[in-house]
Amino acid sequence: MFTGLIEEMGMVAGLKDSGEGKLLTVNASAVLDGTKIGDSISINGACQTVTAMQPGSFTVFVSRVTLGVTTLGSFRTGQAVNLERALMLTSRLGGHIVQGHVDFTGKVQAVKKDSSGVEIDIAVEPAQMKHIVRRGSIAADGISLTVVETGDSWFRLYLIPETLGKTNIGLWKPGTIVNIETDILAKYVERIYLFGKSGSENAEQNSGDAGIMAKLAEGGYL
Repeated sequence: MFTGLIEEMGMVAGLKDSGEGKLLTVNASAVLDGTKIGDSISINGACQTVTAMQPGSFTVFVSRVTLGVTTLGSFRTGQAVNLERALMLTSRLGGHIVQGHVDFTGKVQAVKKDSSGVEIDIAVEPAQMKHIVRRGSIAADGISLTVVETGDSWFRLYLIPETLGKTNIGLWKPGTIVNIETDILAKYVERIYLFGKSGSENAEQNSGDAGIMAKLAEGGYL
């Protein structure tokens, strides 16, 4: 589990095929402190297990499942990536609960700078908007962020200089593909509502999203 507060930007040192996946090596410094083989590190929002450590770098095995859902398979040598070690129970939860389980990818649609920060619109599939709410939390490339506006197939983020300076967001531009993880609390609410409505393990197949949205609207959540 993670907080979405990026500890440092690492640099991709290598990505090579290995059986049913790829071996990814990342140069880093801060996240190596106290880390050992078997520990978890979030790389651009994807929770990965450290399989090897070298002076100044670590290596993970990226499975074909992860490659199919995230951007990790398209990493290039020298690319900056967001890194965060797993949350300790004694740490402050400064961001939000991030599992490191990427749900899907989104495409940066627009980047607009002003005197205080940067406004970024990210496009996703309409069906993927169901867990994304205005003023809610979302993780984009592993960064805990607040959604400031939503549309039918896009959402807007606003980034302050502090976040821009510690993450790879400054490299985003229209067309950039980023990893998205929606709020786990929204997924649990949906599951509980569907199961309670149908009383079936196949609840998702027995009830549509329209009913969920109507119920949430009645409660003033939309």
